[in-house]
Amino acid sequence: MVEYSSQNSGMEFINAFSHSGKPVKDLGRIRRLLATLGDPQKKLRFVHVAGTNGKGSVCEMFSRIFINAGLKTGCFTSPYIVHYNDRIRLNGADIPDDELNEIAAQVKEKTQHSPDRQDFSQFEISQAIAFLYFAKHSCDVVVLETGMGGLLDCTNVITSPLLTVITTIDLDHTAILGGTIAEIAFQKAGIIKPGVPCVLSCENSKDAADVVRQKAEENGSELIIPELEIAQISRVDIFGSQFGYKGRHYSLSMGGRHQIKNALSVIEGCELLKEKLGLSDEDICLGISQAVLPARVEVLCSSPLTILDGAHNPDGLRALSRVLEGCAKKCCAVIGMCADKNIDEAVKSLVPFVSRFYTVDGFSERAITKGELAAKITALGGNAQECDLPILAQIKALQAENPDGVTLVCGSLYLAALVKNEL
Repeated sequence: MVEYSSQNSGMEFINAFSHSGKPVKDLGRIRRLLATLGDPQKKLRFVHVAGTNGKGSVCEMFSRIFINAGLKTGCFTSPYIVHYNDRIRLNGADIPDDELNEIAAQVKEKTQHSPDRQDFSQFEISQAIAFLYFAKHSCDVVVLETGMGGLLDCTNVITSPLLTVITTIDLDHTAILGGTIAEIAFQKAGIIKPGVPCVLSCENSKDAADVVRQKAEENGSELIIPELEIAQISRVDIFGSQFGYKGRHYSLSMGGRHQIKNALSVIEGCELLKEKLGLSDEDICLGISQAVLPARVEVLCSSPLTILDGAHNPDGLRALSRVLEGCAKKCCAVIGMCADKNIDEAVKSLVPFVSRFYTVDGFSERAITKGELAAKITALGGNAQECDLPILAQIKALQAENPDGVTLVCGSLYLAALVKNEL
């Protein structure tokens, strides 16, 4: 739950709903809610982004590019990192508390007599608030990130986006989305709409690509998969990267090779949108270089080097491990994870690059206990112990003990949010 003050009636209303809501079999209840609010989504144009990892980074790049092009740009993402408002942004600025409260009151009025009142999730309520906010300000374009999956995700209520983008597809939320890559890809591909082009991130598995390709063909949608093999990478490290692609040079401020893959999807997507949205090559290059997100290989301190990363599934932690491999420094990690994640598969990629793990809990009601997490890491061959200090104190202790190495905080966006807020 999100904390709120007595003055924040909007958060009080949002917190009255559960995290996940009643399981859905269709999009009926979000359609009914939005209809009572005047269907604000029908007044907006969208770029719709789904995938297992990379959605937030891709959304931020698109947003920066659109803002540079002079477009009034809305962006709806999840989860929040520093505070709730940062998931609903207009031209890069978080929704102000007064407008959040005002619009939440409108949604509250419509939900009070709704037959679905007890079934809504916080995400559905947040989406309704976001759509009203973006429509109120007459946004030119909205970058819309799915919450989970795609086919039955409440963001999929939109009918004809300008573009759909599917990032890396991997095993996550398997209890809901399915236990295989193909099953999860089917859910993600559910955002593809008739005649609307789709960009699929490069280096997805054949199983994932085949499912997405079939869905695109069924919808008569052009499918573009960027060509990573022709990208000319001149630098990639924790501080960013530089690369050439199809005759233009790009710089990234977010670290890791995986961000190059994300950037290629954005570049290809923007090529399709250039004429419709009036995007220039300069807008695209600048926006990609400007994009920065908290807890995505975020360097909290360069000396001693301290990295915060919210990756929490196998693909995300594999990407993080490749970043650590490039550091070639001794790494000690403060780690916490949620119990519903594929912990063994996720953590094993980190074990070769982390000399000591300090496990933590208490950052989320879904967190696995630090004792259980330490046992899992030890069973995988890692050196792990339960953290006895408060989390920030443990980070400072590792910085002092390992001044020439890397202090890493990882395993969950909820843990990352706690650290960002305490800092």
